[in-house]
Amino acid sequence: MKRISRRQFGKGAAAVVGAAYAGMSFPRFAFGEPQPGHIEFPKGFLWGCATASYQVEGGAKDDGRGPSTWDVFSHTQGKTHNGDTGDVADDSYHLYKEDVQLLKNLGVEVYRMSISWSRVFPTGKAPVNPKGLDYYSKVVDELLKNNITPYITLFHWDTPAGLEGGWTNRDTSKAFGDYAAFMGKHLGDRVKHWMTTNEFVCFTDLGYQIGQFAPGLKLPAAQVNQVRHHGILAHGFGVQALRANLPSDAKVGLAENASVYVPVMETEEHIAAARKAIRLMNAPFLTVLMEGKYPAEYLAKEGANAPKVEDGDLEKISSPLDFVGLNVYTPSYVRASDKPEGFELEQVPASYPKMFSPWIQLSPECIYWAVRNVCDLWKPKEIYITENGTSSDDVLTTDGHVEDTDRVMYLRNHLTMLHRAVKEDYPVKGYFLWSLLDNFEWADGYSKRFGLHYVDFKTLKRYPKLSAQWYKQTIAANAVV
Repeated sequence: MKRISRRQFGKGAAAVVGAAYAGMSFPRFAFGEPQPGHIEFPKGFLWGCATASYQVEGGAKDDGRGPSTWDVFSHTQGKTHNGDTGDVADDSYHLYKEDVQLLKNLGVEVYRMSISWSRVFPTGKAPVNPKGLDYYSKVVDELLKNNITPYITLFHWDTPAGLEGGWTNRDTSKAFGDYAAFMGKHLGDRVKHWMTTNEFVCFTDLGYQIGQFAPGLKLPAAQVNQVRHHGILAHGFGVQALRANLPSDAKVGLAENASVYVPVMETEEHIAAARKAIRLMNAPFLTVLMEGKYPAEYLAKEGANAPKVEDGDLEKISSPLDFVGLNVYTPSYVRASDKPEGFELEQVPASYPKMFSPWIQLSPECIYWAVRNVCDLWKPKEIYITENGTSSDDVLTTDGHVEDTDRVMYLRNHLTMLHRAVKEDYPVKGYFLWSLLDNFEWADGYSKRFGLHYVDFKTLKRYPKLSAQWYKQTIAANAVV
């Protein structure tokens, strides 16, 4: 069966880190000093990388961590590529200091990481696991010691397996609020930037409607809509809990892979169609968060299957945010239409260029339109690109190189289009490249590599790719090189 993408619906590492970039030679024309005409970003623009706990940490049973739904799902026959699991992943649980040095060598200023909920609360609720909290405290301290600012995502899909019913159960939303309050209280003295959740559609639709992701269910429409509602309600509980437990200077947002719609032509009617598309097609997630209500068109379409909303839910869900994080990889194209919704989607021809993951169409303008459409509609205070990147058919040469020119091309073009948004004064404050490391890529297991660093999953040795050198130079120049 053809898979649907998540955006669409020690051990030998210590020795390599210190010399991660040593001995690598690259042509001067590729990585020289910035020249006049290079696309420079404004002073203070933040450059970073992103990872997620289940994808990089490993240590699945270490120090009291409880199982998540992804532990259960990946150990179920036939659910992941080649039966791959996150039991070891990149073993960042033990090698986090070496990975922080990789970040430092790149020159990044910020790092987006997520917390394994079940490492801190093994069953999803009290009692707490002190060793889990201590681990994240040590990671934060290590980052700060190396002048890297942590941006924490509280939930990146690894729902504690001990929460009965998972996201079908409204109590899971409340449990998330308690977890958010605890983490804010215990790390808020050092962590000033927080994201509640990552990519609603992936832990709701893909997990409970399509069955491709944990927990692998295929529920009817009414139940799926209620799962979606519980997901965004958890975000609302989380925002309020963080506000109550963080210093006043902390900032709270989320990371969302809002469906991106690019107008087929930059004319007034097609631009308007793209705005209509992003509002309606993101109705159960970002739209209701930003507007405080479900769009009438969405409720009419869902009819009896519409989510059941309790008093106070929408106020929680639409709690004001300090920033919106956008995970951007690929778009859909739209044109103006006489249809009631005012737009129609373009069919992508078979000849359309794609990256190694077939769901990633090569369309760098999508990052500009993701920012512009969200800002024009809802005017958030700040925008971060919280994920952007691509897989590549990476091959490690005998001398330890990975020549991922396709990834460099992808990143260069996306950053050029992001610069357009910055130049037009949209409030883009920073960019987190996905990802620091090759890692466990969910249902694709270890078959797709998104990292700036190649990981030999047998030895856990890290190798910087061509793209790592390119990104290092881009950060140093604060410009697309």
